Amino acid sequence: MVRTRFAPSPTGYLHVGGIRTALFAWLIARQAKGRFVLRLEDTDKKREVIGADQHIFDSLHALGIDYDEGPDSDGKFGPYKQSQRLDSYKLWAQKLIDIGRAYADPYSPDEVQQFREQAKNYKKPFLYRNHRPENPPKWDGSQPLRFKSDPKLYQWHDEVMGDLSTSPEVIDDFILIKSDGYPTYNFAHIIDDAEMKISHIIRGQEFLASIPNYLNLYEALGIKPPVMATVPHILNEIGNKKLSKRDGAKDVLDYINDGYNAEALVSFIATLGWNDGTKHEIFTRDELINKFDIKRVQRSGARFDEQRLKWVNGSFIRNMELDKLYLSSDTYWPKTANNYDDSYKKKVLDVVQERLKYLGELPKLTNFFFEELPVDLNLINSNKQLNKLPISELVSLLEKSRGTLSSSNFTVDDLTDKLNTLLEKTSQKPAVLFSLIRICTTWAPSSPGLADTLGIIGKEKSLARIDSSIEAIKASS
Repeated sequence: MVRTRFAPSPTGYLHVGGIRTALFAWLIARQAKGRFVLRLEDTDKKREVIGADQHIFDSLHALGIDYDEGPDSDGKFGPYKQSQRLDSYKLWAQKLIDIGRAYADPYSPDEVQQFREQAKNYKKPFLYRNHRPENPPKWDGSQPLRFKSDPKLYQWHDEVMGDLSTSPEVIDDFILIKSDGYPTYNFAHIIDDAEMKISHIIRGQEFLASIPNYLNLYEALGIKPPVMATVPHILNEIGNKKLSKRDGAKDVLDYINDGYNAEALVSFIATLGWNDGTKHEIFTRDELINKFDIKRVQRSGARFDEQRLKWVNGSFIRNMELDKLYLSSDTYWPKTANNYDDSYKKKVLDVVQERLKYLGELPKLTNFFFEELPVDLNLINSNKQLNKLPISELVSLLEKSRGTLSSSNFTVDDLTDKLNTLLEKTSQKPAVLFSLIRICTTWAPSSPGLADTLGIIGKEKSLARIDSSIEAIKASS
């Protein structure tokens, strides 16, 4: 059976890099009707963040990346927290000791640093195996336990990176179990994967240099390595370095809270460095399960582009049924929308759906439907078409507009006819006349189509806003 895993450390929030690793592993498992396992690698107690484990659960659940086994779900290969598996690591460590492939490290941190300085002075890479103690003490848990490596040439296949090889020089003695009793990642993940029968490992590029050491340990333990796939870094928007918190790598739950659709996020993250061989950029969850192929993941870094994320999310929003979108939008409306009924709010949502990129934009796109925004003559003055007109002409255009609109029944069709009549009467361009009416009935930087907007605002309120705008423009002279 195909069994994949996602094994984060609870040391902070999940951003797109970690989520992409989880998503690729999940897709491989779902495609093969296998099992997807969540394991927490919580052995670095100094860096562990309280509540980070729950945050990991919440992030995966929010995106619909469901796991079949994990710390908060059943599974016959548990426990799924490394801190609860210490006895297992000690048993495997003892096997290595018994066959002469592990030893107690008697050196202090200062002594190890001296070894490093010596290598630096000789302009050679530091290798711990060059300083192995001749007669190490019996390991009693108070000192680190190190793996006794057997440097050799390795060749292996990576599902993303292809055929790889390395020389013996990169293989070294590394710590298996620290003096605090906790295993290192380098040791624990190999034991966990073996005991949990993991068939495929998908992990980030930062681990690539360590794989020869892992292969050496697999060999010493008599464990067959799983299928390996190394995914490249996600780069910042410029594309010149790995995406980090400093570059705006957000908590994935922040995107959910901002009103990004979970399906859109999954589609966007899946296509960071992967495509199906077509120009298709947006995929449903089922399409991803059917089409995903780890071998089509690119070997170079994938640039994170938040504008593309907005475009993808906007596409999902535009294709949603209005009732479903309305249910999703419940907590995103401006506060003043609470004074209006569902029918009115659905009309508003219907006309802004085409422009909406994420639900967090609802307040700024819709507030003028629910409240009187302050007059802002800068919206007129900053308009390249309107700022050329004298105040008298602005007032005249608004007065003519009011007269014509006052005879409308304010259906969208009738408003469209009346607005076209106004163009003929005033001999103005739509960019001038319609912009002026739009600004003076909304006092917002942008809005949906004018007839749609006026139809929802209604006749009484629209005419009253034009009246107050005329007075404000006159007063500004």
